[in-house]
Amino acid sequence: MAESQAAAVSSSTLKIDTVSISETAETASAMAVTSVAAAIAAAARTGSEARVSKAALAAKLLSLSGVFAVRKPKGPTSAELLNRLKEKLLAAEMPSPEWTKRKKQTLKIGHGGTLDSAAQGVLVVGIGRGTKMLTSMLSGSKRYIAIGELGKATDTLDSTGKVTEEKPYDKITQEDIEGILQKFTGNIMQVPPLYSALKKDGQRLSTLMKRGEVVEAKPARPVTVYSISLQKFQPPFFTLDVECGGGFYIRSLVSDIGRELSSCASVLELTRTKQGPFTLEEHALPEDKWTIDDIAQCLEHCSSLLPAELALKKSKPEGTHEQVLSCEYITLNETKGEDDGIKTL
Repeated sequence: MAESQAAAVSSSTLKIDTVSISETAETASAMAVTSVAAAIAAAARTGSEARVSKAALAAKLLSLSGVFAVRKPKGPTSAELLNRLKEKLLAAEMPSPEWTKRKKQTLKIGHGGTLDSAAQGVLVVGIGRGTKMLTSMLSGSKRYIAIGELGKATDTLDSTGKVTEEKPYDKITQEDIEGILQKFTGNIMQVPPLYSALKKDGQRLSTLMKRGEVVEAKPARPVTVYSISLQKFQPPFFTLDVECGGGFYIRSLVSDIGRELSSCASVLELTRTKQGPFTLEEHALPEDKWTIDDIAQCLEHCSSLLPAELALKKSKPEGTHEQVLSCEYITLNETKGEDDGIKTL
């Protein structure tokens, strides 16, 4: 009797457990379906928000307009650095063409005043309507810290070239250098280097030189040196602080100083510390700050540094349509008309 009752209870419990398991499975399945649906909906919302965000980012990029400065390191050419900046600005994925109406616009970006690949420092960049202001940056003043090396001449007039001549320098004193600097101050005539961005028959002199072609030196041309001082002299090295106008070559200056001292000299290191109102320490953006937001903030700040006649009015914000970007850069050389042009990237 007891065993029969126990069996009945056991049977009843088994049925209850079976029903519970079944109900639990159905509930879990329903919850899973609900969870998946919620996840899909959330993903859809996120995707939509991302597309809106990307469209807003594209609009903000195209609204950038003005002039700012970046910090150029040693190694890349000015054009290569500009390409790197462009790539960073366009790194954010733009909205898909299927999402909304297309609106084709062009992002213009350029630099004013080429720095040699071995040089570092301030590189002024124009974006949007700011590219039209770059010519004024070329004619404005620039400041450099240059380290020269006595007793060694190279074909490029700096440390990147082949040594073409060596002369003694042991009798040259600090007073000797300071005594000749006045000859290189004010309005003077200067022969530009053969390795330069100046052109002959549409080609850069430096390109022709690298091909081994015979290139005649450009005639001396008028340039301006506002100030020049000797900061340090530790033979064979000497450090100069130079403020000059557009079209001036520090490499030619150092070479001419060596020749004036009855020796020879070439540039070991070159840093542009100032161009126009932009200084290396205060205004030049390092590469980790090459973002749309940082540049927008920099443009806002830098607009107050420019003369009133060059200041740009704020651009009207673009709508949140998709921006199909085509990029161009404008590279202006030290001599207006020598190498001006727009290159499509």
